[in-house]
Amino acid sequence: MSAAGRAGSGRSGQPPAPANSAEQPWPVRSVSMKVAQWIDRLGSIWVEGQLTQISSRPGTRIAFLVLRDPAADMSLSVTCDPALLRDAPVPLQEGSRVVVYGKLSFFAGRGTLSLRVTEIRPVGVGELLARIERLKALLAAEGLFDERIKRPLPFLPATIGVITGRGSAAEHDVLTVARGRWPAVRFEVRNTAVQGPSAVSQILDALAELDRDPAVEVIVLARGGGSVEDLLPFSDETLCRAIVAATTPVVSAIGHEPDSPLSDLVADLRAATPTDAAKRVVPDAAAETALVRELRSRSAAALRGWVQREAAALAQLRSRPVLADPLRELGHRHDEVERLRAATRRTVTDLLRTESTTAGHLRRQLTAVGPAATLARGYAVVQRVAGPERHVVRSIEDAPAGSQLRIRVGDGAISAAGLGTIPLGEGRSPTRRAAEPQATDTAEPHHTERT
Repeated sequence: MSAAGRAGSGRSGQPPAPANSAEQPWPVRSVSMKVAQWIDRLGSIWVEGQLTQISSRPGTRIAFLVLRDPAADMSLSVTCDPALLRDAPVPLQEGSRVVVYGKLSFFAGRGTLSLRVTEIRPVGVGELLARIERLKALLAAEGLFDERIKRPLPFLPATIGVITGRGSAAEHDVLTVARGRWPAVRFEVRNTAVQGPSAVSQILDALAELDRDPAVEVIVLARGGGSVEDLLPFSDETLCRAIVAATTPVVSAIGHEPDSPLSDLVADLRAATPTDAAKRVVPDAAAETALVRELRSRSAAALRGWVQREAAALAQLRSRPVLADPLRELGHRHDEVERLRAATRRTVTDLLRTESTTAGHLRRQLTAVGPAATLARGYAVVQRVAGPERHVVRSIEDAPAGSQLRIRVGDGAISAAGLGTIPLGEGRSPTRRAAEPQATDTAEPHHTERT
């Protein structure tokens, strides 16, 4: 058995419906009856919503209303006794938030659904505020108010998206003040309802459209002041989550300073008023020009001061003697070098003189003890000549009789022949004494006295 067939049987005690297939389709009346039976089982329920349409004519026994979900584009037809509207403790009007009690009815003939209510309770300000506080606590617990997730605003946005009511004072304030501060700024304005049952859906559509536009660098939600009921769309949970999910920075400028809808807490920047939003989003051209002029003046003054300080330091350095006359130190060093050169020259000269004197003394000493001086004093050097060789005669044995001798004296040499030898200590024989005048004594050096 199909689900619809099982729904048609059950507690009603009706016989099971025939199987449903392409060969055995259900007629419209059967479907309508089954839907009506299911809706009838729902019983009486409490429903909350916002009245968007009230139609109650005098003399009629039924009043027609439209109850709309403020967070979604969904509505429900409602019927009631006109006395419920007349006897309401608070006058009901379009846009009022209410809680109704009734039973759903499905009209099979037209295929429409309607809620027949027997009680209507307006939602008071206290209840609305309590619900806003509960939603505020929920969003805060999720971290949607955390400053760390808020996006910074650009310093000078080229294009600003504005969501506001058509022809509203908020729109005029934002555009006028922003253009007065920076004439080159551009706007993308989206006019929506800012209160009432359709406000949330229109604001959501405008926010999504501007967020998709790459030229828009910041979005401003602007609305003037109003009652709690008037500002209720800006505390809607769906709108708050959409603001957090947007990639473009959002500025909330709703109402006046005391007003604080939840959009102010989730937005990237809260402005007290629409005018304040324009001032905080767009820099003041005159003020920025004056600031640049001041900064340039301060920079120039700082640069001049730095140059003056460096010039003074340079002048102080140049006034020092070493820099005032750099060659003077070289002159001092030149005089010192010359003095050292003269001292070195004197020292070397004295040293050479001393060494020369010492060398002269040594030379004279060497000359005095040298062979030439000895020969000059009358001594002679006797050499025995044996062919090309010459041997100094140091003993009588070196010059036997008949030896060819060469006698070296101070001024020359004498060739002679040895006649014989006489050892020291022995007497002279007559023969040898006769021969002595003819030859030089070869046993000891010849000494000749000179005048």
